[in-house]
Amino acid sequence: MTELLYQKDSYLKEFKAKILEIKDNSILLDRTAFHPLSGGLDSDKGMIIYDGSNYNVVQAYFESEDNVWHVLDVKPEFGVGENVKGVIDWERRYKLMKLHTASHILSSIMFNRYGALVTGGHIDVFHAKDDFSLESSEKSIFEEVVNETNNVIRKCLDVKIYFLDREEALNIPGIVKLAQRMPPNVKFLRIVEIPGVDVQADGGPHVKNTGEIGEIVLEKVENKGRGRKRIYYKLKE
Repeated sequence: MTELLYQKDSYLKEFKAKILEIKDNSILLDRTAFHPLSGGLDSDKGMIIYDGSNYNVVQAYFESEDNVWHVLDVKPEFGVGENVKGVIDWERRYKLMKLHTASHILSSIMFNRYGALVTGGHIDVFHAKDDFSLESSEKSIFEEVVNETNNVIRKCLDVKIYFLDREEALNIPGIVKLAQRMPPNVKFLRIVEIPGVDVQADGGPHVKNTGEIGEIVLEKVENKGRGRKRIYYKLKE
């Protein structure tokens, strides 16, 4: 079982861990600050350092809800049981965190205004895209939502992260904004709350304050079919 350090501290840039298993050029660690590809959020990248040698982490992924594998650019020369140091590509991670928190604000506004749920999406360092269960594809709707999202961002609200008993958490209205998808079947759920704006069950890294995001910019809107509208947005440079 891999301890998910990023769930407790999204700003952790370096960490030490033990090798549990090796498969070709992939390694399983007992703890990690690398966020794996999951929940529509892109994987972290960075380095694994062992005895003065650097290995690039090109992707991290869940094998199950408990184990995170790290894909290296070359086959490692260390073995199971060895201790290594992990270093996150912080510039990349921070961009992902900003867009991730912005997506929570935007999805909450869509839910509160139109009852629209997220039916799909992905966030990488270039932009975010979200699909919503919405009939109308009028661009003005999304322009207004992006403007309101930026208004919330400018309020510099603290982002709270805590854990709740699963049953208690699922009784919170709007705690799940993903259509046809429930949080993992675990006793305690990780909750991300922006007071007065949004509360969601979520396992990924976030900024501490909305003011860190800066501003988001609408790129385009696509009609992906009946009841499915896609919005693309990015961080303002």
